[in-house]
Amino acid sequence: MRKNAAKFQILPVKFAKISAKITQGEQMKYDFDAPVERGGTYSSKWKTIGDELPMWVADMDFKVAPEILEALQKRLDNGVFGYSYVPREWSEAICSWWSRRHDVKFDPNWLIFCTGVIPIISSAVRKFTSVGDKIVIQSPVYHVFYRSIENNGRVALTNELAYDGRGYDIDFKDLEEKLADPLTTMFILCNPHNPVGKIWSAQKLAKIGELCAKHGVLVISDEIHCDITSPGKSYVPFIRASETCKNISITCVSPTKAFNIAGLQSSAAVVPNPKLRAKMAKAINDDEVGEGNAFSCIAAIAAFERGEAWLEQMREYIEQNRKIVSEFLQNELPQIRLVEQDATYLLWLDCREICDDASDFHKFLRQKAGLWLNDGNAYRGAEKCFLRLNIATQRSRVLEGLKRLKSGALAYVKSRE
Repeated sequence: MRKNAAKFQILPVKFAKISAKITQGEQMKYDFDAPVERGGTYSSKWKTIGDELPMWVADMDFKVAPEILEALQKRLDNGVFGYSYVPREWSEAICSWWSRRHDVKFDPNWLIFCTGVIPIISSAVRKFTSVGDKIVIQSPVYHVFYRSIENNGRVALTNELAYDGRGYDIDFKDLEEKLADPLTTMFILCNPHNPVGKIWSAQKLAKIGELCAKHGVLVISDEIHCDITSPGKSYVPFIRASETCKNISITCVSPTKAFNIAGLQSSAAVVPNPKLRAKMAKAINDDEVGEGNAFSCIAAIAAFERGEAWLEQMREYIEQNRKIVSEFLQNELPQIRLVEQDATYLLWLDCREICDDASDFHKFLRQKAGLWLNDGNAYRGAEKCFLRLNIATQRSRVLEGLKRLKSGALAYVKSRE
């Protein structure tokens, strides 16, 4: 541990005033401050001990947009929940959304329904690669990618993202070396990147496409977080970056993160290349992950057709939460640095001034401060001192989480003296 304990001091708590000022200035059609009791709902996030505050797994504590609830209630009132097919309206709603929000034209025929993004990725791993093949990923990265690779007998080959103390970038020299390996057959891209919150530029995406095409590597692009960008920021779909990118890739999209409907299991594989599409469709069918439940398509259609206003306000609310966290860390806990990011509601915290091992600090915070975050070591980055913080929750809980983070950090440093 770096010996910075002397720098810690109890400072005046100013962030509550910041929060009040922000809330007063908002014109709120939807009430994101309203507390939601998630106990008794079998919520994974809220499977807590005692008074723990869970700010870890990537779902929100906000009620779903009333426009989605209305569509679900109408379906619920029908009272019969047999098998469902995927209607044309589902693919048309997705195509319309990506056209107006992200300036890319999807052909409805490119879309293949699947129960989730990870099922798409795992099915693609099994269908397009062989046991023992190498699959490139960019760490630190969503930890389930490793499971999709390693549980299927493939090898995760890491292109470590370059960290300069503020944000992350791609080491293209190392990336090409990894792609050039004769056993490398697939590259899994995270766009925007989880957990570092990076939006990749069109130029960098196009360069990835060129390198993958050069070495005969298929790209799987996970774009599930694409609609949760900071206001004024937008992401570039991989298939929009170049014609090459379009032809060598399978893109995974879903409304589940942006509209907080992960439990309804709805996603799409977008595959412009007809040969890849035929194999992807067969993979999903073979793995029996291509049939939705009675609510999957209904929720997705409602989200993409009527959820835009809710999404816009949610993004603004998340941005204000992010600003509160940033100001708090700068003023009251400067030993923890907020990594620069423009997407997702998941903050990546650099704790190198406090700990040598995030796993130890993570455990301490949960046991002693009642704050449940994600251990950054799960994402397998070279640096071992990061935590992931989910701020998609009511502002009162964000403020409480920050209090616990500070008290826990103070206690942790003292315990290590």
